[in-house]
Amino acid sequence: MSKKPLNKDSATKTENGVPLSGRALIELIKAVHARGLPFRFRAGGHSMAPFIRDGDVIILSPFAACEPRPGDVTAFIHPETESLCVHRVLAVRGGRYLIQGDNLPGKPDGMVPLNAILGRVTVVERAGRRVRMGLGPERRMIAFISRCGGLTLIRRLARPLHGCLRRSPAPCVKN
Repeated sequence: MSKKPLNKDSATKTENGVPLSGRALIELIKAVHARGLPFRFRAGGHSMAPFIRDGDVIILSPFAACEPRPGDVTAFIHPETESLCVHRVLAVRGGRYLIQGDNLPGKPDGMVPLNAILGRVTVVERAGRRVRMGLGPERRMIAFISRCGGLTLIRRLARPLHGCLRRSPAPCVKN
């Protein structure tokens, strides 16, 4: 996966550590999905932070009977760079999908046709544990807030609070 688009010659690693170029990774995902199987690989980049972070392992599943919906996190071939990206669907218009990284306010990837979308992120793992935030029912609200530019404001307001919480852990009280 790439939050920051991988160019055709850059490399990322599958979950078992095999480095692949962007084009080879795209072809491998297509081949695995053609068999109806999910594809697991390590995310690279920061454009989907905080929901997907650099180094997280993601599982990309093929679309079965339904098409992408607002809020879904999808892997797709970027319309301009032809590189692999993993970003969130913000809206659907005329059979095309407005897609943008959660950490890229005001910088949508453009209107992406369905045939450029490879699959949906169904699982995110961080340090061996599943991350639940961002892929459940809240995904539609995240898409709406992202489309309106609200994620930047939330991040800006939450940063000082997050810093305070990390610096001053609650003391242990022993009885």
